[in-house]
Amino acid sequence: MEAIPPAPPRILIVDDDDSVRDVISVLLREEGYNCVVANGAEMALDVAGEEETPLVISDMKMPGRDGLWLLENLRERLPDTSVIMLTGYGDTESAVDCLRRGAVDYLLKPPKLTDLIRAIERALAKRRIEMARKRYQKKLEGKVRDRTAELRSALHNIANTYQNTLLALVAALDAREHETSDHSQRVVSYTSAIASRMGIRGKEMEEIGRGALLHDIGKIGVPDAVLLKPGKLTPDEWLEMRRHPEIGFQMIQNIPFLSTPADIVLSHQERYDGAGYPRNLQRNEIHIGARIFAVADTLDAMTSDRPYRKGTTFANAIQEIKRCANTQFDPDVVKAFLDIGEEGLIHIKKQMAEKKLNPMQAAADAAEAESELARLTDLDDEPDSPPVGSTATPIGAPPVVIRSASGTEG
Repeated sequence: MEAIPPAPPRILIVDDDDSVRDVISVLLREEGYNCVVANGAEMALDVAGEEETPLVISDMKMPGRDGLWLLENLRERLPDTSVIMLTGYGDTESAVDCLRRGAVDYLLKPPKLTDLIRAIERALAKRRIEMARKRYQKKLEGKVRDRTAELRSALHNIANTYQNTLLALVAALDAREHETSDHSQRVVSYTSAIASRMGIRGKEMEEIGRGALLHDIGKIGVPDAVLLKPGKLTPDEWLEMRRHPEIGFQMIQNIPFLSTPADIVLSHQERYDGAGYPRNLQRNEIHIGARIFAVADTLDAMTSDRPYRKGTTFANAIQEIKRCANTQFDPDVVKAFLDIGEEGLIHIKKQMAEKKLNPMQAAADAAEAESELARLTDLDDEPDSPPVGSTATPIGAPPVVIRSASGTEG
């Protein structure tokens, strides 16, 4: 079967002079081109828009709208259409201006047939190259969009795996310390609620949440004899306990996405008045996440049952935290905390009671993310060839006994 030859390119000839227009169209038809004509710029714009017109040959000067007007409108409405301008002697400056505005060539009137054919061939060849480049660019952009979506999905799965891994690690630490099973996650929820009231959003909120979650990670390095001792700790044992912020900081500071949470871990036992540890920081020297965490952790410590005492009411805890503003706690943080209200805080605790860590799901998420990342790595990426430990217990709460890492009982 013989191949069907491609249809000749459609060329629009625009000139107000009937004789010039007719002569050019007859000559080009004899050369095998599909020619259509127009006697003015406005008519030419309509004709060119009726179907694909690769090339327009237009006179520069015409009554009413001129060739320059036609060129500008073709560039705006039909950017894939090439334009060759015809100009008379002494008007070459305007023709050069047309080249700057997007015309592919210009010829003096009347054009020689050989010059006209060469100009047409150059214009059509240049257009074919430009169209091929645009098709390649569009195809490449489509591939980039697809790969970006795949990568975003994989990174989302990996981020979920990171979070689930952190949750599993913290749950294990809570279990080792005989804490309530969701202590750390409740502290994160209280911390996030306070931070939100303070206008904190986005990445900063996520980092503060991770800092709150990992606040006691350094207790992994505290001996069981100290961490789990049922009675009072000796001075030496308190010194050992008070090392956990620095141990936690050393553990995670070199993990890129935990660099800011590491600072919160290091600072979570500091006090607003400078009486905390390990660096005796005060006021704004303490990371805002650690200042928020101090309030959240104290609330959870006071309102949670422990083996050696019952938790107090939210009303009592709120009043105690309010009393300790400007000493133990940042007053701006306390204000945001009070804005949540007793009912709001109780609601957060109830919500957390409904959520339990599922280690099996965490393992499944990790395996899924690893598999997805491996799949993306194996894809052929070559494009086609182109043309918040508990804080010190506030003084003045007789019914409550809280052991904190600061070495006080109340």
